[in-house]
Amino acid sequence: MAETAREIADGLRERIRSGDLAPGARLPGEPALVKQHGVAKETARRALTLLVSEGLAVRRKGSGTYVREFQPIRRVANRRLAQDGWGTGRSIWSTDVGDRPMSVTGLRVYEAPAPDDVARMLGLDEGTAVIVRDRVFSVEGEPVQAAVSYLPAALVRESAIAHEDTGPGGTYARLAELGAKPVRFVEELRSRMPSQEETERLRLTEGTPVVEIYRTALTEDGTPVEVNRMLLNAGVYVMEYHITG
Repeated sequence: MAETAREIADGLRERIRSGDLAPGARLPGEPALVKQHGVAKETARRALTLLVSEGLAVRRKGSGTYVREFQPIRRVANRRLAQDGWGTGRSIWSTDVGDRPMSVTGLRVYEAPAPDDVARMLGLDEGTAVIVRDRVFSVEGEPVQAAVSYLPAALVRESAIAHEDTGPGGTYARLAELGAKPVRFVEELRSRMPSQEETERLRLTEGTPVVEIYRTALTEDGTPVEVNRMLLNAGVYVMEYHITG
């Protein structure tokens, strides 16, 4: 019986993880896989597509498919939101990427009526004004996450949160100065395929899903003060959680 695309991809994945196919190495092309495994060209193409969608490989137009050189980002939710990070002036992002070069592009900060779902999550009346912070985070020149934060305008309108540069510690440090320090966070995650606009914004390769996260920041008395909608390139993230019972 001929091998399936999944079985071929499993074999290539093992070669990648063992180091036999190093970062930057060219993977066997479709003709080579057809000859080696005795499968149809479409099966060989699907096998390579599986590796691309998993973030292990990238396609280069006119050249072939290569082992991804970009190292995954380990997102440790418990650690990145700890107050001993942003509370001491460090950005949440530095927890994720360490010393790796990162940048923020396409930053837009503006006031607008809250979308209906955001208004509900923030406990606001329909149409209440919020400050919106919309941006894309890149690591080593590669877009990896788009994020849109919504905060009650009445609370943050006169603070640095309403400006491009929020200062040391970012949004959460400024909320603490306003007497609305976040002490608890709730995240809802789901995986899905991106829209065309999202694909273009994150420069996603064909077949790559995204992880959509809605995070709500709450104060000591349970008041929600921020909703952050994040869209992560699923091919470059490892999600890590520490849970104690």
